Amino acid sequence: MKCYCVVNFREPLQEMDQPTPTPQGSQVLLKVRAAGVCHSDIHLWEGGYDLGQGRTLSLKDRGVSLPLTMGHETVGTVVSAGPQAQGLAADRNYLVYPWIGCGQCPPCLAGMENHCSAPACLGVHRAGGYADHILVPHPRYLIDIGDLDPAQIAPYACSGLTTYSALKKIGADVYRSHPVVIFGAGGLGLMSLTLIKALGGAGAIVVDIDPAKRQAALEAGALAVIDGAAPDAAQQIIKAAGGKPAQAAIDLVGAPATTSLAFDFLTKGGKLIIVGLFGGASSWPIALIPMKALSIVGSYVGNLTELQELMELVRAGKVPPMPVHRHALAEADSVLASLRAGKVVGRAVLTN
Repeated sequence: MKCYCVVNFREPLQEMDQPTPTPQGSQVLLKVRAAGVCHSDIHLWEGGYDLGQGRTLSLKDRGVSLPLTMGHETVGTVVSAGPQAQGLAADRNYLVYPWIGCGQCPPCLAGMENHCSAPACLGVHRAGGYADHILVPHPRYLIDIGDLDPAQIAPYACSGLTTYSALKKIGADVYRSHPVVIFGAGGLGLMSLTLIKALGGAGAIVVDIDPAKRQAALEAGALAVIDGAAPDAAQQIIKAAGGKPAQAAIDLVGAPATTSLAFDFLTKGGKLIIVGLFGGASSWPIALIPMKALSIVGSYVGNLTELQELMELVRAGKVPPMPVHRHALAEADSVLASLRAGKVVGRAVLTN
């Protein structure tokens, strides 16, 4: 099978021909129909995460080995399955849940495989969707998408799931009665706007330093868009929130500047959900955390149940189709380069 792989960190993806796997046991082989190109793939390509103060979290230390076929947002068609794989329809399209754990630890047994300390995630620790086939370890990780467009559905495995899980951490009682502040108007930011509306939310105020992305957020239904680099950004956010400090924020960037800004506009008892992995070290005013009774919560993708819940909303037509930019699989490296350069507005998807 043809794959586009990270052979060396920070070098162009290379086309490789690898044997098409034969599924064993409960494994399922799918023909890839669509694979989203996610910002997380940039960190994989770089080989680590910036922890600030000259420190880097090496992906090799997290069990990532090369060559690596990336791609954790995948829709595929069942080609074949092992003898223990039951309940699948041949020639059906399925969304793949990629955040797979060891299956034995307490988080995995509690249905929180995305919190596993020995992960086996597709596109990270195992071969992913930047290929013409993908091997999935068990049918439970496959969600039937029916006649929905594979290219529009693929990003829900990360972009959609990540934002859905973050909103659940805020709580419906908050996002349905108060506007949520969203840092970042890229693919996840636009997805957040869509999901807040679908879930009956009060709307969102979007913060981004890129004028084009702010405009995209406004067109997608943001209540207001704010330049995060403006000296009075916090005051603008409070004004847009009705003249009162905000109840909750989701940081889809995860940079020192964004997390610090949140302290200036969150109310007492407010909640900051940090999703983004931009990196760096933040000097927070520690005393404000207890004085304002702030909750700071890290949110890493989401669990299988949450993806199933999200797809129920999508199949019911409660979530409008996601705008995507389609590219051939052979363009994987150039699309990743465009994403690194900040030239992608919305979501890019490789199609077969």
